[in-house]
Amino acid sequence: MLDKLLELVKENAGDAIINNPAIPNSKNDAAIKAATASLFKALQGTAKTGGLNSIKDLFQTGDNVASSPVVKQVSSNVAGDLMKKFGLDKAAAGSIVSLLIPIVLSKLVKKTNDPNDNNFNLDGIIGALAGGKAGGLLGTLKGLLGR
Repeated sequence: MLDKLLELVKENAGDAIINNPAIPNSKNDAAIKAATASLFKALQGTAKTGGLNSIKDLFQTGDNVASSPVVKQVSSNVAGDLMKKFGLDKAAAGSIVSLLIPIVLSKLVKKTNDPNDNNFNLDGIIGALAGGKAGGLLGTLKGLLGR
């Protein structure tokens, strides 16, 4: 799942990371990987601390993803990780997550609910978040975050 999530973040990283002067071009790939790892880790943390039903609701209803409490919590966590990893100030990190996380999660929800797209499915996502295997990429991405 994580490799597919990484591709989704890459596809939507344009203004948030790639064209962002706060992230030097030489650090774009690292920033994309760090944002992906942090996004997954934040979703996993939410799932493990009793928010699994909130995540399921987000995927099942697909209602206004940007205003979801799950998205707000995840965005806060991703911003904090980007601030630590890249020395960004709160405004720069906030700008990145506001341009990236709601869009990525909205597309993830849409792809998960699209019967013609088998890249993501709710059972696989919930399994990965609840402690299932997310693939070897998770260890690599965790390493980028210094965890």
